[in-house]
Amino acid sequence: MFVGFVVLNLAGWALLAVPISSTPEGSSSWIDALFTAVSAACVTGLTVVDTALYWTPFGQGVILALIQLGGLGVMVFTTLIGVVVLRRLTIGARFGAAAETHSQGIGDIGRIVRAIVATSLIVEAAVALAMLPRFMLGYGESFGDAVWLSVFHAVSSYNNAGFALYSDNLIGFVDDPFICIPLMVSTVVGGLGIPVILQILKRVSRRSRILSLHALLVLAGTAVLLPLGALAIGALEWSNPGTLGTLDTGSRILTSLFHSVQTRTAGFNAVDIGQMRPETLLVMDVLMLIGGGPAGTAGGIKLTTFAVLLFIILAEVRGDGTVHAFGRRVSRAVHREAITVALLAVGLVVAATLAILVLTDEPFEAVLFESVSAFATVGLSTGITADLGWPSQLILVMLMFLGRVGPATVATAIALRRSRRAFELPKERPLIG
Repeated sequence: MFVGFVVLNLAGWALLAVPISSTPEGSSSWIDALFTAVSAACVTGLTVVDTALYWTPFGQGVILALIQLGGLGVMVFTTLIGVVVLRRLTIGARFGAAAETHSQGIGDIGRIVRAIVATSLIVEAAVALAMLPRFMLGYGESFGDAVWLSVFHAVSSYNNAGFALYSDNLIGFVDDPFICIPLMVSTVVGGLGIPVILQILKRVSRRSRILSLHALLVLAGTAVLLPLGALAIGALEWSNPGTLGTLDTGSRILTSLFHSVQTRTAGFNAVDIGQMRPETLLVMDVLMLIGGGPAGTAGGIKLTTFAVLLFIILAEVRGDGTVHAFGRRVSRAVHREAITVALLAVGLVVAATLAILVLTDEPFEAVLFESVSAFATVGLSTGITADLGWPSQLILVMLMFLGRVGPATVATAIALRRSRRAFELPKERPLIG
């Protein structure tokens, strides 16, 4: 997975660097091409140039392809090639692909990969068809342009990428439910993750009535955080003339919910994020860092990681010897994984924020927001990304890459060897708190 994403990012960089990809004379600058390629492949959405004006249709097509491949996952995509073309997989590849898709076994990986691709295409096609009439009838676009706009934004939303073909992202559609609602639905579905979607489909078809702990944590977390995020954003920005203050009541509610959804790693914005209050940015920092469900298109530390940490805290406060959630006991190995992922994520964000603060004169809340957005592969921006120097932009590039492949995956990939301890050291208990 690590090597696959490196190759995908380098290939995207090369394609966006050629003259045919950009509208200015000659090829785009190396940092513009690199930043955009990594942002698209890591389904982030941060930009340093205007996607609608700077890139040609060829360049935009490259960005769309990078979003799709990055959303599906390089390992899943290469596994699909093995299943469909070669009709064979090595045991190592099966184990690796099973881990990437959170499959329960290695024998059904072909079915899992086909389900991933089919689900992606079906959702993207449905969302594109839902928006197509609105682009044609409501905004006077020709059929060809309306199809392109619908497909691009459908793929971008399902893969939680946040790239838009408008210079102001989606600010022009702030009060349009016919565009905002399909994009919200697509973003939520993509952020749930394939394991959860498959279990929901089995339950609907009555092939299985049981939901796994993983699915319960993701669904419950989504049901709680989406309305809480909307309430927080709406309450804090209700009277802000730079964001919600000039909208009618219905549009304020729609926009608050829209941004609660998009903050969960999609990255579209219908208002100017740079005009938001610092306290709103802090709320969005938390939502972005939590992210969506594993094995989906969302980023962040993931809902399950946050939920497990929450249940660990509750168990410790109650004095329980084990951690329970929804009537199931959570494995101790999962405790360590959740703590490791969360601490690595916080460490990376803090280190990147400090480095950018040293390199620039930008305000703290804007730099922190940008760092969290990059690591969580969200793509929301206060507007400072394009103004940062190339050293700071490279830091964001590294954050986007590490955030997409995951801190634990990177740590495992670069480890020289694994060894099993042949003995245990004496146990001692330091004071905590």
